[in-house]
Amino acid sequence: MAVVNVNPGESIESALRRFKRKVMTEEIIKDAKKHAFFMPPGQKAKLKSALARKRNKKKGRPRPRPTS
Repeated sequence: MAVVNVNPGESIESALRRFKRKVMTEEIIKDAKKHAFFMPPGQKAKLKSALARKRNKKKGRPRPRPTS
């Protein structure tokens, strides 16, 4: 759980910024989305392999050369 204490003299905006950064680094949103619904183990494995295929395909793609 992300907890941010507001320091004396600190604005709410900066404390909110620190809170958002802490939530991002602890990956709380990603974890909540992952546990939002049940996914059978077989479907989870298919998704994992599909993401790996997509990642490998993207990695193997040639980069466009700069036209300068």
